[in-house]
Amino acid sequence: MTAPTARPHDKYDRLIAVARRHPPMVTAIVHPCDAVSLESAVLAASSGLLKPILVGPSARILDVARKASLDIGAFEIVDSSHSHDSAAKAVELVRCGRAEALMKGSLHTDELMGAVVSRTDGIRTARRISHCFVMDVPGHDQALIISDAAVNIAPTLDDKVDIVQNAIDLAQALDIAEPRVAILSAMETVNAKVASTIDAAALCKMAERGQIKGGILDGPLALDNAINVEAAAIKNIVSPVAGRADVLIVPDLEAGNMLAKSLTFLAGADAAGIVLGARVPIILTSRADSVTTRLASCAVACLVAAARRANAATAIP
Repeated sequence: MTAPTARPHDKYDRLIAVARRHPPMVTAIVHPCDAVSLESAVLAASSGLLKPILVGPSARILDVARKASLDIGAFEIVDSSHSHDSAAKAVELVRCGRAEALMKGSLHTDELMGAVVSRTDGIRTARRISHCFVMDVPGHDQALIISDAAVNIAPTLDDKVDIVQNAIDLAQALDIAEPRVAILSAMETVNAKVASTIDAAALCKMAERGQIKGGILDGPLALDNAINVEAAAIKNIVSPVAGRADVLIVPDLEAGNMLAKSLTFLAGADAAGIVLGARVPIILTSRADSVTTRLASCAVACLVAAARRANAATAIP
């Protein structure tokens, strides 16, 4: 039997190529105590994307590197006692200006995010923290940003303002000057019985009044008429966003998670992941991610960090 041919990842390849134009980003790799997370750091460093600082129990890290035949001799190691200590020490590297990003290793996301959002020693900003998938969907012309499918369970309207603004800022860091943002619901008309349609209408009005900046918003839009021009035309939707969305804002985590996983497992999409709204970008990768997807997640964070360096005066307080 002939082995399946790996599909091209043109969108991710372009992201990685652009990110390589910037200096490697000093990144605290949090608790890289398994082969996959340590390999991710090595690959990102050899690709010119990251300059890793490994934060974790040094004996365990060195043992993993030896067993996996990974050369980490050039990397600084910050010793820690356990996963919670790794998270705290990695966040402290950001607080003291030694790291521009965090990358999750072999600890639970909740452990890492607990240190990030700590009210005393964390790296919160005035902006709510949210997650974005940058998805490479076969047959779709450009990468799709989907938010929030991993952090905010049932976001309020105020939460969605920050979720949208984080996604717009990400799109601009990826060189989309004025991203088209679709606020998704099950329908494209406002219905008082469907709360997500009310939120969508409010978000669009807030964008009109300058409360959300940098993007073109429309909603509510159903998924089909957000990403398919023909579907929008059939519904007689006249909009600069409908059928051409760069960003999809989902009503809640359940909808976002199902959308992202449907695209991954039914359409063969890849999903690079990043957390925004903290002082620095946070790279979240999965053990199931391909090498290209892991590198794409690093590239996205590099471009976010580069955009923040270029616009230091407008950084999130």
